Amino acid sequence: MDLAFIPSPSTGVVHLGPIPLRGYAFCIIIGVFVGVWLGNKRWIQRGGRSGTVADIAVWAVPFGLVGGRLYHVITTYQPYFGKDGHPLDAFKVWEGGLGIWGAVALGAVGAWIGCRRRGIPLPAYADALAPGLAFGQAIGRWGNWFNQELYGRATDVPWALEISSDPAIGRVGGTYHPTFLYESLWCIGVAVLVMWADKRFKMGHGRVFALYVAAYCAGRGWIEYMRVDEANHILGMRLNVWTSLIVFALAIAYLVISAKKRPGREAVVEPGAQLAVDEGADEYAEAEAEEFDRLSGGKAAGDAASDKISVEKAAEAKPDTESGAKADMKPDAEADTKPDAEAGSQESADADDSADADGDAEAAGSSNTKKP
Repeated sequence: MDLAFIPSPSTGVVHLGPIPLRGYAFCIIIGVFVGVWLGNKRWIQRGGRSGTVADIAVWAVPFGLVGGRLYHVITTYQPYFGKDGHPLDAFKVWEGGLGIWGAVALGAVGAWIGCRRRGIPLPAYADALAPGLAFGQAIGRWGNWFNQELYGRATDVPWALEISSDPAIGRVGGTYHPTFLYESLWCIGVAVLVMWADKRFKMGHGRVFALYVAAYCAGRGWIEYMRVDEANHILGMRLNVWTSLIVFALAIAYLVISAKKRPGREAVVEPGAQLAVDEGADEYAEAEAEEFDRLSGGKAAGDAASDKISVEKAAEAKPDTESGAKADMKPDAEADTKPDAEAGSQESADADDSADADGDAEAAGSSNTKKP
């Protein structure tokens, strides 16, 4: 008996009244939201507008779901169109069965339509979305845990996945390699690698997306080789292993050719986005100025009050200036007028002496005249 293992949920669906809430669907939905959220942040950082990624995802997500289901049904057709197959079961997406290759391929067609309507280059959009796709896959893979599917060979490692027996579908109980967990962790590593490489080498023109595809294929190849679920084989290898090898080679070729032809990153990823940002900044600055004027009583009123205060201060300062000037001038005036006054007094004294002298002379003359 194994003492350590990862338990599987007893059921993959919870009923909220008549509404079934399926774990597989929840994982897919949460993965889509995380991918769009991260893609939007990266799109803004690369010079695009907020909300553009979500607008294009409205086209890409439905196409991707259809493409993923088509790939699964075509490559695993026996349960639907083989002997004792049920064709209507092909529409039961909630029971699992979405091929990532078909999801990416047809999802790209939907993204191309959305990008074309917005005048945006598809490679730039794919570069912004790539890490979000990897994180979304990491979350979506937990839907297989709810459905107890896509596990690997039997094992007794501590992290083995416990699978319950179900004779109706031929499922044998036991502990197996949790290949869903391996792929989930691998996708997280791919997302981190892609973001690091994009920041380090300033990648653009679809090379970020190509790196994501190549890195994912490298892990999917060995994880696929571990799985024991039914699959079609070509030359002794599972079909998805061949797909991983071919897509990996194509992604590497694109990386090399694109780096030679168009090095660097796109200068503009969304026409008009920077103009909208500048206009928004101007509007924000004007709103801030208006709010400041409102809180301070208005710019004109403030200027008038400032002018009035300046005039009043000037008026108050004028008498003090005049009195100070008089006080400064008074000693100099006394000093200047004092010599003049002394000079005038001296002149008066000289005039009196002269008059006395004349009077004495006349008196002397009178007495001399009378004496003979």
